[in-house]
Amino acid sequence: MSQMIKVGLFATLCLIVLAVLIWNIQGLNPFKSGGERIAAVFPSVAGLDDKAAVRLAGVRVGRVDGIGLAKDGRSATVGLRLDRPVPLTAGTWARIANLGLLGDKYVELMPGPPGAAPLPAGAVLQGKTPPSFDDAMAKLQGIGDSIQKVTGSLGGGDLGGNINRLATDLQLTSAEIRALLAENRANLAATVRNFDVVSASLARELPRIAQQTQRALDQIAAVVAENRPDVHSSMENVKELTTRLQTSVDNLNHISGQVASGQGTVGKLINSEEAYNRAVSTLDSIKAGVDTLSGTIGAIQRFKFDLNLEGYALQRTPDVFSHSKSSFGLFIDPQDNHRFYKVDLSNTPEGSSRVRTDRIITTNPDGTQSTTTIRDETRQDKFVVTALLGFQAPYDVRLWGGLIESRGGAQIEYPLPWQQRRLWVSFEAFDFNRLNNLAPHLRLTGKWQFHPNLYMLGGLDDFLVHRALFIGGGIRWKDDNLKYLLGAATSFGGR
Repeated sequence: MSQMIKVGLFATLCLIVLAVLIWNIQGLNPFKSGGERIAAVFPSVAGLDDKAAVRLAGVRVGRVDGIGLAKDGRSATVGLRLDRPVPLTAGTWARIANLGLLGDKYVELMPGPPGAAPLPAGAVLQGKTPPSFDDAMAKLQGIGDSIQKVTGSLGGGDLGGNINRLATDLQLTSAEIRALLAENRANLAATVRNFDVVSASLARELPRIAQQTQRALDQIAAVVAENRPDVHSSMENVKELTTRLQTSVDNLNHISGQVASGQGTVGKLINSEEAYNRAVSTLDSIKAGVDTLSGTIGAIQRFKFDLNLEGYALQRTPDVFSHSKSSFGLFIDPQDNHRFYKVDLSNTPEGSSRVRTDRIITTNPDGTQSTTTIRDETRQDKFVVTALLGFQAPYDVRLWGGLIESRGGAQIEYPLPWQQRRLWVSFEAFDFNRLNNLAPHLRLTGKWQFHPNLYMLGGLDDFLVHRALFIGGGIRWKDDNLKYLLGAATSFGGR
């Protein structure tokens, strides 16, 4: 089997395996229908991205299919595409939730009451947005303002007037109490007579109560006499415990004395200003490191990463080492609307050229010498690297410069204004110093992104020299796909 067929079979097998993985993980199936679509209205959808997950009881049942403003201009309308049939009933509503502490936001469907009627077609769900961090800070600010008002009313302004008003209120209260006593004098007299009756009853019953109390004391004395050895043992235990506590107190006094005199690590830290300054300096260094790490993590989270795996077959032409090409690339978008980065590892159809020149000197019979030059050129398969820095130009044009297939070059890309800008055209020029004084390597490529994760490509390669047509396809893992895969891997590893 030739090398070309082996490379082609390997690339095809990789594409099939990766396509199956994506379909299984993302639930993709280009052969099934789009699924049921419903709409929900939210007061705010800050942080919710298009294509985000839609979950029911934590299980993914669909995705977000379009976000826009409602007709009133004050709320947001979110389209929900359900990938599987879900029995939704009247009273169903939706809310926005987070997948973990730092995870992406998704839409959670909250089912209606059991036994309710099915949700009618075209119904719009009412959505609820959880309180944001800004709302919590606003409530804390309101509480702080209220506290300031209370403290201001007590500590600021006319403090003497406030005290005078308090004294006046106390006088009024005491006058009301005196009036109340005057009105209820008869009731107070009756209460005193009741106390007299109670006192007489106590005088009659006290002897009997005293006798019963004496009998109880005699019984207690008998119990104590019977258990005197146990009481003695308990007292001995208390004495031993007291002795141990005294020893512990002495040890603590000794330790505190050493600390106060500057002995030991803690004593040096407390009594030595140099040790204290070193500790403070160490804590400041740790804080600075944490702040730097937080800033670095925040900067990395702003980046978006896309992975590409593509391959294509070329038209058979002379002087071409291989008739197929496969590559694995990384696209980095810092989301500053100015720069892009792209790195690819691929094999080149032309292979790597190596020229060997031999000079043979021959001595003729007449003593003269002649020189014969033999030039041998060989080609071998080789992986090449593409590393480009891109800039955003007007009209969505992207300009790239750097290495293309391990040679200096440049590239220009432009999205055609059709098919929702899913059709891209690019032109590459590189390898300006080719062997045998050949023209630079030029390539014209068209790419159609017919699915968020799948695309087709084709074009004309090296049209100044070989004029080779090519056609192929590729798979793209977007940033949200990679985050979902990492989250799924973390959840699986936690189990």
